[in-house]
Amino acid sequence: MTVERVTYVGHATVLAELDGTRLLTDPVLRARVGPLRRHGSPPAPGVAKDLDAVLISHLHHDHADLPSLRRVGRDVPVLAAPGSGELLERQGFAEVLELAPGESSRIGEVLVTAVEARHPSGGRFERHSEAVGFLLTGQSRRIYFAGDTDLFDGMEELAPGLDLALLPIWGWGPSLGPGHLDPERAARAAAMLSPRIAVPIHWGTLYPLGLARLRPKPLRSPPREFATWMRTLAPQVEARVLAPGEATSLS
Repeated sequence: MTVERVTYVGHATVLAELDGTRLLTDPVLRARVGPLRRHGSPPAPGVAKDLDAVLISHLHHDHADLPSLRRVGRDVPVLAAPGSGELLERQGFAEVLELAPGESSRIGEVLVTAVEARHPSGGRFERHSEAVGFLLTGQSRRIYFAGDTDLFDGMEELAPGLDLALLPIWGWGPSLGPGHLDPERAARAAAMLSPRIAVPIHWGTLYPLGLARLRPKPLRSPPREFATWMRTLAPQVEARVLAPGEATSLS
C-alpha cells in the first residue's frame, strides 16, 4: 500500500510522501541558523534520505539554508523560485529548475506546480528571489504548500480540490513583518482555499537566542490561536495541529 502522509519537520520544512514520491520543502535541518536556535527535537535521521526532490519557496535564510541543503545532497533535484538558480548552482547542486507561477515539473508520480505567493524579496541582509508556493498533485491527493505568503486576491481559485493545505501561521521571532500570515489570517486563507485538512507550519521551531525565556508565547500559542480562529472562520476545514516531528496520514 502506498504511504500518503506528511511530516512536519519544523519551521517551513515538511516531508510530503505521496504516490511513492518523497518531497522535502524548505529544508532547515540544523540546530542553529544564524542567530536563530532550533527548539524541540532535532529532525529524525531519515527525513532527508531517499528524497526525489527538494522544493525551495524563496531564498530567505530560514527557507534556503545552504548547510541543510548540503546535508540533503547536491545530487537531489531542486525545484526553486525564480531568481534562486544561480546561487544554488554555484553551491554545486547538479539539477536546479526554477519554476515561475504556473510552471510545472513532474517528479515521480507527482506534478509539482509553482503558484503565486505574496512575500517581500528580502531585506538588507537577505538574499533576493521571487517567492512562490507549490501545488503537489498526485494520483488521488492534492497538497498546497504556501511557503511564506500573505493573503492575496485570487487565493480562492489558487488550488481547487485540495486534500491538504500547509499554511504558515507565524515567523521566527516575537513579531511578524510584512508578507506573513498570523493565526487569524491563516484561518482566513483556509476559508478561501477550503481544503479538507489544514496543517499549520512555520511556528515553534526557530527563535532568536535569549528570547525563549523572556518572550516564549510565539513559540507555543500560534497553533492554539489558529485552531480557535478556524472554528469561527473555516468550520468546514479540519484543523490538524502537528508538533514539530509529528506526521499525519492523508488517507
